[in-house]
Amino acid sequence: MNVPPAAPPEGEGWQAYPAPAKLNLFLAITGRRADGYHLLQTVFQLLDWGDTVWLRPRADDRICRPTAPAYAPEAGRDLAVRAARQLQAALGVRQGVDIHVEKRIPVGGGFGGGSSNAATVLRALPRLWGRPSPPPGQLAALGLALGADVPVFVHGHSAWAEGVGERLDPLALGERHYLVADSGVSVPTAELFQAPGLKRDTPPATIADFLSGAVHGNAFEPVLRQRAPLVAALLDRLGAFGVARLTGTGGGCFVELPSRAEAEAAQRALAAEGWACRACTGLDRSPLLAALGA
Repeated sequence: MNVPPAAPPEGEGWQAYPAPAKLNLFLAITGRRADGYHLLQTVFQLLDWGDTVWLRPRADDRICRPTAPAYAPEAGRDLAVRAARQLQAALGVRQGVDIHVEKRIPVGGGFGGGSSNAATVLRALPRLWGRPSPPPGQLAALGLALGADVPVFVHGHSAWAEGVGERLDPLALGERHYLVADSGVSVPTAELFQAPGLKRDTPPATIADFLSGAVHGNAFEPVLRQRAPLVAALLDRLGAFGVARLTGTGGGCFVELPSRAEAEAAQRALAAEGWACRACTGLDRSPLLAALGA
C-alpha cells in the first residue's frame, strides 16, 4: 500500500490493518426506490493509498477510541466504533477492542475513508477476538447498515455496483494511474441528494457501456460545481492533465494518467500550487485481504 510506515499508538498489543481509499470512476442515479433511497450505478476502484486501522483487544467488553483526534466524530456516529458494536452483537461476544485510526484519507472527500475503516474493523476483529470470521456476504450485510460504500471494502475487490451500492460484481480494471486531489470541500450527502438540479433519471447502463467509455461522469459534479467554487477550480485545474472527475459526493477529484511517472509529475505541479494531492495506482484487490491472508 502506498503509505508511509505505520506508527503504532502508545502501549502494547496493537495490530495494524490497511483501510484503502476508493474512487468512483463514474456515478449515475437511475431512479428511486419506494422507501426514498436513490438507485445508483457506479464503478469502485480501490487505491494503493489509505488509512491504517490499529486494533487492540480489551479485557472488558468496551469499544473505545482512546486516541481519537479532534476531527473524529462522536462515538454514536463513528463508523469504526459502530462496526465493532455491530460485530460484537452479531457474534454474541463479550470482548472489547481499542481502535486507533491513522488517518490519511481526507474526511468528507468522497474517498470512502470512514466506510473503509468500518470494513477493516469488520474483517479483522473476528481474528483478533479468536473467533471464526463470518462469510464476507454476512459481514457486508452488517456493513450496509452503516453505509452504502462499506460492502465493497468488505469484499475487497474493485467492482461494478448497483442498487444503493450493495449489488456488486467484481471488475478487473488492470493497472491504472491517477492524480487524486482534495478541494477540502465537504457537503452533507443528504443535502446533495435533495439538490433541485441533480439528475435522477439516467438510463441504466451495463458494464460493457462503462468499459467502452460510453458512460462516464458523476451525477453530483454539476451540483458541486455550482455550490462550491473550490471544487470547480480544482476540476478545471486537473483538466489540464486529462478528463477530470469527481469521486463520490465529497470534494475529492481525480484524473487518470497514462503512467505512474506522469501522475507523480502532475502531483508535483499541483502541490507547488498548494493543492492537497497524491499520485495513486488502482488496485483490483484490497491490501486488507492480503494482510488477513484471505
